[in-house]
Amino acid sequence: MIGFEIHARRRAVAADIVAKYVGLPVANISDVMSRMTAGGPRLRPMHDGSFMAGPALTVRTRPGDNLMVHKALDLAAPGDVVVVDAGGDLTNAIIGEIMVSYAKSRKLGGIVINGSIRDAGALRRGDFPVFAAGITHRGPYKDGPGEINCPIALDGMTIEPGDLIVGDDDGLLCIPYDQVDAIHEAAKGKHAAEEKTFANIASGKHDTSWVDARLKALGVIK
Repeated sequence: MIGFEIHARRRAVAADIVAKYVGLPVANISDVMSRMTAGGPRLRPMHDGSFMAGPALTVRTRPGDNLMVHKALDLAAPGDVVVVDAGGDLTNAIIGEIMVSYAKSRKLGGIVINGSIRDAGALRRGDFPVFAAGITHRGPYKDGPGEINCPIALDGMTIEPGDLIVGDDDGLLCIPYDQVDAIHEAAKGKHAAEEKTFANIASGKHDTSWVDARLKALGVIK
């Protein structure tokens, strides 16, 4: 039935690759991706802020309806991040404490909702990664339609099933399946360079000569 389908996920980022990303700041990863990719400024952590990383199991659902999200939680493998495009609508919560507890019991990597959640206090006190666009007390419907393991887009960030999803306090990123190795190496180098900068600041050796050089090149100063 069109618009009411469950597809097989053909591939997913391996667990050893996911582990390499854990702890890398999302800002560093974003920088080496040319700052062109973002998961939308409304998608914020609803948990204690712990790092999230895992292969995407995608869901597209009618705004306010979570029938296919329930099925996705059943299908997801340990470590998966269930990413739900609920149209960005904030009228009804797509998940709450019960579904998050179930996801945690199945050892999933996290949940992303382009829509609302509820039971915000319980989720905020917990360490299971949940990102969402808003909060409401109103619960969801369970009628469908929806699709599982289909391409989705969150505010311009395209996500294919099996892509790597990472998130921290700065927001979310999707790293395409076939670029995870190259982007990890670049992000690791970026992070090392920033750590060196912090060390130079602490020791009084921070070099800001590039600022005047840039302003001279722009004709602002001589």
